[in-house]
Amino acid sequence: MRRSNLLVAIVLLASSFSFTQAVNAQAWPTKPIKFIVPYPPGGGTDVIARIVQEPLSQALGQQIIIDNRGGAGGSVGTAIAAQSPSDGYTVLFTLSSHTINPAIYPKLAFDTEKDFLPVSLVASLPQILVANPNFPAQSVKDVIALAKSKPGEIAFASVGNGSPGHFAGAMMASGGGVQMIHIPYKGGGPAVTDTMGGQVPLLWVSIPAAANFVKTGKLRALAVSTVKRSPLFPDVPTMAELGFKDFEVDSWYAMFVPAKTPKVIIDTLYKATIKTLEQPAVKEKLLGQGAVAVGSSPEQLGAAVSKEIVKWKAVAKDSGIQM
Repeated sequence: MRRSNLLVAIVLLASSFSFTQAVNAQAWPTKPIKFIVPYPPGGGTDVIARIVQEPLSQALGQQIIIDNRGGAGGSVGTAIAAQSPSDGYTVLFTLSSHTINPAIYPKLAFDTEKDFLPVSLVASLPQILVANPNFPAQSVKDVIALAKSKPGEIAFASVGNGSPGHFAGAMMASGGGVQMIHIPYKGGGPAVTDTMGGQVPLLWVSIPAAANFVKTGKLRALAVSTVKRSPLFPDVPTMAELGFKDFEVDSWYAMFVPAKTPKVIIDTLYKATIKTLEQPAVKEKLLGQGAVAVGSSPEQLGAAVSKEIVKWKAVAKDSGIQM
């Protein structure tokens, strides 16, 4: 009887807990939401997150706080997000490095697919190759020629190991038949600052991190990584136009939540995100950074993540990129 009563009590307690969770999920959000951006302030991911921060806060009726946690190509902040409670109050706002890191890091403190649930794509844009204005190369052709004359001496920076910029630079070197040095930074802000300062001559970075400095002449744009030119910089050629076959590296930004987050919360956040991205003012601000508002269902984002993990593992193997 005692054992039976204990089992009944446990079942009732579990049922009560599940009911409470369900009620809390239905009421979500009732307090501020934290966006973990796994890159430092000033980089592309941070810029895009801050564009949607306020209008999405209004759509949800709660404040959104951005928490920058840079390091290791985004994997430091991503690990923190993976270990956060699955209550909807911690959201990972990240870059497409999310699908690249599994290809190059032997061990991650999280599983990209198992530890996260997709919410929605937010925006997509090219990587851009920029140079310090005093760097002698005026074009990608000049960069390759200079790298051939100085094997292993010409460097390019990126926002970190495994970033889209890292892969774009590796593909540039491979396609040009040259050896170049990769300098990984902890984010776009520090990388842009050092490129303008001349500490590193070249940088592959997402357009939002460099756009204003290209417009003011503090950086010189040489190429973009997508198959189509950027509407923000229509005079800047694509790498494919410059003779680099099958050269395409898209940067996308998306939101994920820790695994086991209730579906009702994901659906609420997804619908609010789509509503936000449909606003003309938000689209205009994103376009001003060279980004296109995307929006997608959780299922579409999940399928894209699975597909890209396979793609980048193949590219990493072919290029010999491994941490």
